[in-house]
Amino acid sequence: MASLFAFPNPVNEYAARVTVALVVLLAVVTAVTGSGLGLLAISIGFWLRLLFGPRISPLALLSVKVITPALGKVKLVPGPPKRFAQGIGAAVSTAALLLFAAGAAPAAWALLGILVAAASLEAFAGFCLGCAIFGFLQRRGLIPEDVCEACNNISLRRS
Repeated sequence: MASLFAFPNPVNEYAARVTVALVVLLAVVTAVTGSGLGLLAISIGFWLRLLFGPRISPLALLSVKVITPALGKVKLVPGPPKRFAQGIGAAVSTAALLLFAAGAAPAAWALLGILVAAASLEAFAGFCLGCAIFGFLQRRGLIPEDVCEACNNISLRRS
Protein backbone atom coordinates (compact mmCIF):
# COMPACT_ATOMS: atom_id res chain seq x y z
CA MET A 1 0.00 0.00 0.00
CA ALA A 2 2.86 2.39 0.78
CA SER A 3 4.23 2.01 -2.75
CA LEU A 4 0.88 3.21 -4.11
CA PHE A 5 1.46 6.57 -2.45
CA ALA A 6 5.20 6.71 -3.14
CA PHE A 7 6.76 9.90 -4.43
CA PRO A 8 10.04 9.74 -6.35
CA ASN A 9 13.20 10.65 -4.53
CA PRO A 10 15.27 12.07 -6.13
CA VAL A 11 13.28 14.00 -8.72
CA ASN A 12 14.50 15.27 -12.07
CA GLU A 13 14.43 19.05 -11.65
CA TYR A 14 13.82 19.52 -15.38
CA ALA A 15 10.80 17.20 -15.36
CA ALA A 16 9.37 19.16 -12.42
CA ARG A 17 9.93 22.45 -14.25
CA VAL A 18 8.28 21.17 -17.44
CA THR A 19 5.30 19.86 -15.44
CA VAL A 20 4.85 23.19 -13.69
CA ALA A 21 5.17 25.05 -17.02
CA LEU A 22 2.25 22.93 -18.26
CA VAL A 23 0.34 23.89 -15.09
CA VAL A 24 1.03 27.57 -15.85
CA LEU A 25 -0.28 27.11 -19.39
CA LEU A 26 -3.44 25.36 -18.14
CA ALA A 27 -3.96 28.01 -15.46
CA VAL A 28 -3.64 30.88 -17.93
CA VAL A 29 -6.12 29.23 -20.31
CA THR A 30 -8.43 28.64 -17.33
CA ALA A 31 -8.25 32.29 -16.26
CA VAL A 32 -8.79 33.61 -19.80
CA THR A 33 -11.81 31.38 -20.34
CA GLY A 34 -13.16 31.71 -16.78
CA SER A 35 -13.52 27.95 -16.64
CA GLY A 36 -14.53 26.22 -13.44
CA LEU A 37 -13.66 22.94 -15.16
CA GLY A 38 -10.13 24.24 -15.65
CA LEU A 39 -9.89 24.95 -11.92
CA LEU A 40 -11.13 21.42 -11.26
CA ALA A 41 -8.51 19.94 -13.62
CA ILE A 42 -5.72 21.95 -11.99
CA SER A 43 -6.80 20.90 -8.52
CA ILE A 44 -7.14 17.22 -9.45
CA GLY A 45 -3.71 17.34 -11.10
CA PHE A 46 -2.05 18.69 -7.98
CA TRP A 47 -3.77 16.09 -5.79
CA LEU A 48 -2.74 13.27 -8.14
CA ARG A 49 0.89 14.42 -8.10
CA LEU A 50 0.85 14.91 -4.32
CA LEU A 51 -0.61 11.49 -3.61
CA PHE A 52 0.92 9.36 -6.37
CA GLY A 53 3.88 11.27 -7.77
CA PRO A 54 4.01 11.54 -11.56
CA ARG A 55 2.51 8.06 -12.18
CA ILE A 56 -1.12 9.14 -12.70
CA SER A 57 -1.18 12.89 -13.44
CA PRO A 58 -1.64 13.52 -17.18
CA LEU A 59 0.57 16.64 -17.11
CA ALA A 60 3.32 14.85 -15.17
CA LEU A 61 3.16 11.83 -17.48
CA LEU A 62 3.48 14.07 -20.53
CA SER A 63 6.44 15.80 -18.90
CA VAL A 64 8.23 12.71 -17.55
CA LYS A 65 7.58 10.34 -20.46
CA VAL A 66 7.62 12.64 -23.50
CA ILE A 67 8.89 16.21 -23.12
CA THR A 68 11.76 15.89 -20.62
CA PRO A 69 13.32 12.82 -22.31
CA ALA A 70 13.25 14.76 -25.58
CA LEU A 71 15.17 17.57 -23.87
CA GLY A 72 17.72 15.06 -22.61
CA LYS A 73 18.39 16.99 -19.43
CA VAL A 74 18.70 15.50 -15.96
CA LYS A 75 19.39 17.27 -12.67
CA LEU A 76 18.43 15.23 -9.63
CA VAL A 77 17.09 17.06 -6.57
CA PRO A 78 15.49 15.78 -3.35
CA GLY A 79 11.87 14.64 -3.70
CA PRO A 80 10.34 15.65 -0.32
CA PRO A 81 10.49 19.42 -0.98
CA LYS A 82 8.86 18.88 -4.40
CA ARG A 83 6.09 16.84 -2.79
CA PHE A 84 5.60 19.60 -0.23
CA ALA A 85 5.30 22.10 -3.10
CA GLN A 86 2.65 19.85 -4.72
CA GLY A 87 0.76 19.96 -1.41
CA ILE A 88 0.78 23.74 -1.43
CA GLY A 89 -0.45 23.70 -5.04
CA ALA A 90 -3.20 21.25 -4.08
CA ALA A 91 -4.31 23.47 -1.19
CA VAL A 92 -4.27 26.72 -3.19
CA SER A 93 -5.99 25.25 -6.26
CA THR A 94 -8.62 23.50 -4.13
CA ALA A 95 -9.31 26.75 -2.26
CA ALA A 96 -9.66 28.54 -5.61
CA LEU A 97 -12.07 25.86 -6.84
CA LEU A 98 -14.17 26.07 -3.67
CA LEU A 99 -14.28 29.87 -3.84
CA PHE A 100 -15.36 29.68 -7.49
CA ALA A 101 -18.07 27.14 -6.64
CA ALA A 102 -19.27 29.40 -3.80
CA GLY A 103 -19.70 32.32 -6.19
CA ALA A 104 -16.58 34.21 -5.10
CA ALA A 105 -14.98 34.21 -8.54
CA PRO A 106 -12.74 37.27 -7.98
CA ALA A 107 -11.15 35.59 -4.94
CA ALA A 108 -10.75 32.35 -6.91
CA TRP A 109 -8.99 34.16 -9.74
CA ALA A 110 -6.75 35.96 -7.24
CA LEU A 111 -5.65 32.62 -5.78
CA LEU A 112 -5.11 31.26 -9.27
CA GLY A 113 -2.94 34.31 -9.98
CA ILE A 114 -0.83 33.56 -6.90
CA LEU A 115 -0.49 29.96 -8.07
CA VAL A 116 0.57 31.11 -11.56
CA ALA A 117 3.15 33.47 -10.06
CA ALA A 118 4.67 30.76 -7.85
CA ALA A 119 4.56 28.15 -10.63
CA SER A 120 6.14 30.59 -13.08
CA LEU A 121 9.03 31.18 -10.68
CA GLU A 122 9.85 27.49 -10.80
CA ALA A 123 9.08 26.90 -14.46
CA PHE A 124 10.98 29.85 -15.88
CA ALA A 125 13.49 30.87 -13.18
CA GLY A 126 14.16 27.54 -11.46
CA PHE A 127 13.08 28.86 -8.04
CA CYS A 128 10.66 26.53 -6.23
CA LEU A 129 8.82 28.60 -3.63
CA GLY A 130 7.34 25.49 -2.00
CA CYS A 131 10.84 24.00 -1.73
CA ALA A 132 12.10 27.21 -0.12
CA ILE A 133 9.26 27.08 2.41
CA PHE A 134 10.05 23.40 3.06
CA GLY A 135 13.69 24.30 3.77
CA PHE A 136 12.67 27.17 6.05
CA LEU A 137 10.35 24.89 8.04
CA GLN A 138 12.97 22.15 8.23
CA ARG A 139 15.64 24.55 9.50
CA ARG A 140 13.19 25.69 12.20
CA GLY A 141 12.60 22.06 13.26
CA LEU A 142 8.97 22.01 12.10
CA ILE A 143 9.79 19.31 9.52
CA PRO A 144 12.00 16.56 10.98
CA GLU A 145 15.51 16.31 9.56
CA ASP A 146 15.01 12.65 8.60
CA VAL A 147 12.23 13.62 6.15
CA CYS A 148 14.92 14.82 3.77
CA GLU A 149 18.49 13.91 4.70
CA ALA A 150 19.78 15.27 1.38
CA CYS A 151 18.22 18.63 2.23
CA ASN A 152 20.36 18.80 5.37
CA ASN A 153 23.57 17.20 4.17
CA ILE A 154 25.02 18.84 1.09
CA SER A 155 27.25 15.81 0.45
CA LEU A 156 24.12 13.68 -0.14
CA ARG A 157 22.79 16.01 -2.85
CA ARG A 158 23.12 14.88 -6.44
CA SER A 159 23.74 17.25 -9.32
